[in-house]
Amino acid sequence: MTILDAPPTGTAAATARATPAAPVKTQRLVDLFEYGLDSPICLTWELTYACNLSCVHCLSSSGRRDPRELSTAECKAVIDELERMQVFYVNIGGGEPTVRSDFWELVDYATAHKVGVKFSTNGVKITPEVARKLAASDYVDVQISLDGATAEVNDYVRGPGSYATAMRAMQNMKDAGFTGFKISVVCTRQNIGQLDEFKAIADEYGAQLRLTRLRPSGRGADVWDELHPLPEQQRELYDWLVANGENVLTGDSFFHLSAYGSALPGLNLCGAGRVVCLIDPVGDVYACPFAIHDEFLAGNVRSEGGFQEVWRNSELFTRLRTPQSGGACTSCSFFDSCKGGCMAAKFFTGLPLDGPDPECVRGFGEEALQKRKMDGSIPKPEGDHSHRTERAPRRGVPVTLSLTRPAHPPVSACEENPLAGFTPGD
Repeated sequence: MTILDAPPTGTAAATARATPAAPVKTQRLVDLFEYGLDSPICLTWELTYACNLSCVHCLSSSGRRDPRELSTAECKAVIDELERMQVFYVNIGGGEPTVRSDFWELVDYATAHKVGVKFSTNGVKITPEVARKLAASDYVDVQISLDGATAEVNDYVRGPGSYATAMRAMQNMKDAGFTGFKISVVCTRQNIGQLDEFKAIADEYGAQLRLTRLRPSGRGADVWDELHPLPEQQRELYDWLVANGENVLTGDSFFHLSAYGSALPGLNLCGAGRVVCLIDPVGDVYACPFAIHDEFLAGNVRSEGGFQEVWRNSELFTRLRTPQSGGACTSCSFFDSCKGGCMAAKFFTGLPLDGPDPECVRGFGEEALQKRKMDGSIPKPEGDHSHRTERAPRRGVPVTLSLTRPAHPPVSACEENPLAGFTPGD
């Protein structure tokens, strides 16, 4: 894996690479990453939009399977590419990836081809038997989603019964001897006060806590104003991460908080198109897992040249790997720390990409937010895969789960309940 060179002038800029004759003159690793790598360090791969839950903040608006999703053979071809490109590992998600009938086959194929796998799940299929299988693998990591340290808080956004499902999965993992699995928490206004409780749950089950930022993408755009942490909670989160950050993962979600003072552990960099990207269920490649929109679509793995061609030569990724203008943020003394914040958060709140983050801790995003609310210039999320009965859900009201066995088999590949015929414990 090599670092792409700082782009020269002229037409060669799109394909330039770092070479011994033309080294990148910089001291910091983060500065090298800004120019991109010839292969992503890791990537997020959403295998399916099918999901048994309807979380109100779902960034991909998941629920129903897309009949165009990549076949087993196509998925294996992508894995072959990732092996050749020496990608370290993939973050597999969805939707709920374990409801794909070939999920375990693909996991086994990836690990056999030296591509590590970390997959995110709501825990619905983490039975004692599955947990034992996972514990026996050295190349698979598991991330269980939990957005409240209590059922009341969690089920408000993830749906009734989802807390019990996640806790049962964690117990199965613990009983199987799988230590170090991840508990993934999306930080919201309702759960910031539960950070110590989340850490206690992780310690109880021998897991590691992972905190991520709420983004206004997918269904999350509809509830962002209601769920995103208040300014005083942002400070509470920052102070907690400073005190506990060495033992808590964040996936570089909170580099915008660095403007409070010292930088948090991690790259503190938007890695979109530089070191990370997203492959969605139909093979589309996006710069950022949190920005599923045509503005950030770089290509498709089904096109000539496959994923490697998209990653190395797409116009979008080339543009993202050039020095970025800080715009209105360049005059801020904290720009080198927070880099202007999250691209996806800005885009889906209608703010310019070269402007301040909507949750800028210096308050510079507040005026811009008020203006965009007045002129209505807010991009709409694309690709709604929500269950048909939830096309217009009431804001903030969780959707009731249904895991009962239907009286008839699924009538199509887009059956609303991707777990039709399955009951917990099967």
